[in-house]
Amino acid sequence: KEQNEFRILVIEDNLGDYELVEIYLHEHFPFLNLTHATCFKEAKEILKTKSVNFDVILLDLSLPDKNGFKLINEILVVAQNTPIIVLTGYEDVSFGVKSLAKGVADYIIKEDLTAILLYKSILYSLERKKSTAALLESERQYSELFHFNPQPIWVFDPKRNQFLDANHAAVEQYGYSKEEFMLMPSTEINSKLNVYGTCDITKDNKMKCSGICVHQKKNGEFISVEIYRSSVEYKDQEAFIILANDVSERLAYIKAIETQNEKLKEISWIQSHKVRAPVAQILGLVNLIKDDTNNNQNEIIAYLHHSANELDEVIKGINKKINRKYLLVKNALVNQTTTRTS
Repeated sequence: KEQNEFRILVIEDNLGDYELVEIYLHEHFPFLNLTHATCFKEAKEILKTKSVNFDVILLDLSLPDKNGFKLINEILVVAQNTPIIVLTGYEDVSFGVKSLAKGVADYIIKEDLTAILLYKSILYSLERKKSTAALLESERQYSELFHFNPQPIWVFDPKRNQFLDANHAAVEQYGYSKEEFMLMPSTEINSKLNVYGTCDITKDNKMKCSGICVHQKKNGEFISVEIYRSSVEYKDQEAFIILANDVSERLAYIKAIETQNEKLKEISWIQSHKVRAPVAQILGLVNLIKDDTNNNQNEIIAYLHHSANELDEVIKGINKKINRKYLLVKNALVNQTTTRTS
């Protein structure tokens, strides 16, 4: 294929009209790969073999074996995404508008046809094809970003309080099927027992955290979710897109650490008060033994033994508290993990 080569299929049964179109095309396309079909059946075979990927199709609406809307409908199917420019001798504006609505790229009356008009129509049709392809690719990427995102995301209509779409992660997290999401009000997923934070949209409409809410899954389990919300336009209507990050494990871990810290404060208080008393007694008794001149060692030793036992009991109590708290924290984390994975 030469550089800037245009591949054009002309479907025209009138030889004179075809030759005129050919002349016009050669005026502006120096590298031209031109294919001619004289009926729909012949054009269909050419398009089905796909020996040439055409840039554009020029279509006469009055062919021996097919014409009108029936011809347009069937050629659109076999042409797939190739732009189709209709060349016709019938000046029917209404028919032309309906043809464009069906997917035809352009509609030109043969009497008005000129080389420059045909050239511009082909270029504009090709540019529209590129723009449409880019838009479809953008929509495909958005769809993949939404549906394959590992975080639960859904779209809902705030006016009707209705879900509009939900991705796979949302289905997995909450246990509802896609169809069940679409049938229930968006507030149904919220627990009526406890909701933290608000859902006020920010003025700049950026995706920002709207607080932590308690949501209820289909199986009845409650989970804490960090909500991010932003306004979007979804299928020509205003909507909200919601990202719900499950923070249940994180909050449980923080709560366990906070509880453990409270217990450590308690242990620290015990150490500061209950441990110091017997230690001070022991130190005092040791000094008495050093300075004993009245042979009271047996009595002092008895007091020393009593203080040592008191200290031992305090230490044992501290160890019990530490071990008990460790087991409580460990069990809480294990239970939380088990619940999340079941």
